[in-house]
Amino acid sequence: MKIGLVAPYDWVVPGGVQRHILALDRAFRRAGHQVTIIAPCSADLAWFEPLPPNLIPITGPVLPLPTSGSQVRVVLSPRLSRRIRQIIAQERFDIIHLHEPLMPVVCLLALYHAHLHPTTLAIGTFHAYRDENAGYEYARPIFHRLMNRLEGRIAVSAAARDYIARYFPGNYRLIPNGVDVALFGRPDLKPIARFADGRPTILFAGRLEKRKGFNHLLRAFERVKQALPHARLIAVGGFNAEQSEPFIRQVQMEGLEGVHFIGRVADEELARYYRTADLVCAPSTGFESFGMVLLEAMAAGRPVVASDIPGYREVVRHEVEGLLVPPGDEEKLAGALVRLLSDPEMQRRLGDNGRTRADLFSWERVAGRILDYYHELLEQRG
Repeated sequence: MKIGLVAPYDWVVPGGVQRHILALDRAFRRAGHQVTIIAPCSADLAWFEPLPPNLIPITGPVLPLPTSGSQVRVVLSPRLSRRIRQIIAQERFDIIHLHEPLMPVVCLLALYHAHLHPTTLAIGTFHAYRDENAGYEYARPIFHRLMNRLEGRIAVSAAARDYIARYFPGNYRLIPNGVDVALFGRPDLKPIARFADGRPTILFAGRLEKRKGFNHLLRAFERVKQALPHARLIAVGGFNAEQSEPFIRQVQMEGLEGVHFIGRVADEELARYYRTADLVCAPSTGFESFGMVLLEAMAAGRPVVASDIPGYREVVRHEVEGLLVPPGDEEKLAGALVRLLSDPEMQRRLGDNGRTRADLFSWERVAGRILDYYHELLEQRG
């Protein structure tokens, strides 16, 4: 099949949707399909991986757009509609798969033009979760007409499905995010040498946005240090020096030893950081539809302490692969961290359970389910 994968956000800024699309691209091409990625692409930032050779970049002015407690980068230009129409007309896809199809503006335009080739099948995957969306509410009549252009709808979790179905009821196929089990579970991966000293180590992997809850983790870590003075906290992820500066000042003012801000790392280096930690903490306060960090930790055989929120509950089971605590409750978060850091046998048991569960979410399995869904829809169309 000839498959077009359309991304809504600036490709050169790492994020969960981009990683999802990149993983599908690799799996689909390994299965023998021809894949093209269409994505906004700015020139002022660089990811750790080179741009895929099958990427068609959509360039133009980049606009930061607040959404779901975060900020995404989208490209805006009066010439975008013409450019996307031209690409879709030339490529003549069998499948055009839009990720967050109602997100402005590349995905919206691709959905609008999706059927320039009459046999193209349009499918959308919905990744996001939030409590409400005023834009969907007020623009529902317009979006409803666009949603009718989708012949298949996928949600990455029940939380994501329930959120989008509240505004646009319909049939949604639940197909989760995946994880690169081969990478994060590699038995020969070595821990980061300078941290391989036996100190109890907590890893935070993610952006330093408010919704990710790092501020709660930092305050909980003060309590952890009272019980375990040699404990260490490492933060890696999509943040820069400017974004980490307020937390660095807080650590210095409070004399909190053992906190390390690493920032953005390549995937293989990230896998080594998972291997370095005794546990991984995901203290998000909400707006999480799934939790790819949880899967990566589990694939690496590391237990998880995470917030008890809808998207995370679908990945980690309390006392099975990790410990779940109320979001924003720093006392209970600290208690869970101390409990797990103090119990190597529990670490081993939860880590082994996580590794087994992560196998169910391998990208090979997830991509296979999506391909099966493509074929099912094509057969229904006849």
